[in-house]
Amino acid sequence: MKTGIIAVTVAVSVGMMSVAAFAAETGEAIFKAKCASCHPDGGNIIKGKKAIKGIKDPSIVTKKIRAGGGGMPTFDAKAISDADAKSLADYVVKTFKK
Repeated sequence: MKTGIIAVTVAVSVGMMSVAAFAAETGEAIFKAKCASCHPDGGNIIKGKKAIKGIKDPSIVTKKIRAGGGGMPTFDAKAISDADAKSLADYVVKTFKK
């Protein structure tokens, strides 16, 4: 009986990990959903000189996501998970090169 319970527990745990991994969004999808309205084409509609084009370090993007400021809202880990923030930052750096 214990072996059956352990097998079911392991199967459920593995299934939950797969669902969690699948739930992670792509940087592009997150950008379109949460960023594109203020940062179309890597620009900045609120403060034009603060465009996101040309940022070379993803950690700068991640810090700004978490801290907000200057018209940008703060996105905590509940709004954008750490994994999704990294994916978003990588997307921004890769996509909006100068």
